[in-house]
Amino acid sequence: MTDTPSKSNTLLHAEPIHVIGGGLAGSEAAWQIASAGIDVVLHEMRPHRTTDAHKTDSLAELVCSNSFRSDDAANNAVGLLHAELRKLNSLIMKSADAHQVPAGGALAVDRDGFSHAVSAALTAHPRIKIQREEIAGLPPAGWHNVIVATGPLTSPALADAIRALSGEDSLAFFDAIAPIVHKDSIDMETAWFQSRYDKVGPGGTGADYINCPMNREQYDAFVDALLAGEKTDFKDWETDTPYFDGCLPIEVMAERGRETLRHGPMKPVGLTNPRDPDVKPYAIVQLRQDNKLGTLYNIVGFQTKLKYGPQTDVLRMIPGLQDAEFARLGGLHRNTFLNSPKLLNETLQLRADTRLRFAGQMTGCEGYVESAGIGLLAGLFAASDARNTALTPPPATTALGALLNHITGGHIETLDAGPRSFQPMNINFGLFPPLSVAPNKKPDGSRLRGKDKTVAKKQAMSARALSDLDRWIADHLQTARAA
Repeated sequence: MTDTPSKSNTLLHAEPIHVIGGGLAGSEAAWQIASAGIDVVLHEMRPHRTTDAHKTDSLAELVCSNSFRSDDAANNAVGLLHAELRKLNSLIMKSADAHQVPAGGALAVDRDGFSHAVSAALTAHPRIKIQREEIAGLPPAGWHNVIVATGPLTSPALADAIRALSGEDSLAFFDAIAPIVHKDSIDMETAWFQSRYDKVGPGGTGADYINCPMNREQYDAFVDALLAGEKTDFKDWETDTPYFDGCLPIEVMAERGRETLRHGPMKPVGLTNPRDPDVKPYAIVQLRQDNKLGTLYNIVGFQTKLKYGPQTDVLRMIPGLQDAEFARLGGLHRNTFLNSPKLLNETLQLRADTRLRFAGQMTGCEGYVESAGIGLLAGLFAASDARNTALTPPPATTALGALLNHITGGHIETLDAGPRSFQPMNINFGLFPPLSVAPNKKPDGSRLRGKDKTVAKKQAMSARALSDLDRWIADHLQTARAA
């Protein structure tokens, strides 16, 4: 994966690819395009137009934490994504590795050193031209290959133009997100499958929800803990953005009266516990399938602004979720993202205008590394288009492929979930296809149980991912670049 273009490739690319947005996704996309020997113009509106979150005009500025989270490629999905990006010559990972600071098993960086390194590499590359300007509205019609990577604080003019073109709300308000649980961590000796009143909806069976029952004492303790739990504060630029009417946080509902939740997301009607059919639960928490694989379930109506520690403690008070593992916890923040499964194709192109590709948080991924990963893929797809070749997306068994699949096709659409049911997601093993054969024995032949079984499964998924990525690079990416 060289940075030096061949002479024949140079003759093929008279028109540059345009990348809008100089965050992690846009920076990575530009790097991948230039590394493929294709000219790219990177448009960044700072410092001419600033945002409420950014403090500098550096490219790839880290506006929140300086942590890229776990670097353990064998046991953690984020660490696996790190390893995959390194295999693909990621500028973001190269710069992070060069400016690492002590953080135990995590990869944390000197934020200024990191962003300066990214900026310097992009500025020095002969194929990259950086233009400091705002793209106010849709890109000019003469730009035929464009990546939009403007992040959750997209300028209003561009956000309005995208919304008008796509026909979808840009979702620029407080977006309330319900927690998502790994299905195999739910105690099905306590919970049971049933739809309310056994209703068979589109594609349903009448047993489409997992139900967790509470008695009066458990409900009262849950509400007390919910009200007492520490909540996150709004950021300065969020304070004037209203709640979305249909997604009130559970703690806000509880503040309106102790019985509010029982008449809302925890109503105990239309459901019968098959293990104790004569006793009606005082309240019931429902979980709904969240992905096509059936590995993830979201807690219905449980949007929350509880901090992560208290949130985990409170949610594990729910019978059946006492040992729950969370793919993501609930949150509430201002966000701008597309309904990507509906609007984008498998190579991140906008179906309504395929000259436009999207990357980064705007597509519905969360986290620095995830944004960079989707930026990397957008860059590879755009470069492939510039050569008039087709690049097959990476396998869904890889971290990059699993994240792409979640964004562009891994979400299920149901009537009761509504048009806004797609939510941003960090990379996690719940997005990966299950193993064809899950490990069940230790090296000594004894049976794997509990946490040992979970660890073995994650390690097997990681090994499969890295092997499949190597095969994809050899069979598809190298072929596309040689074309």
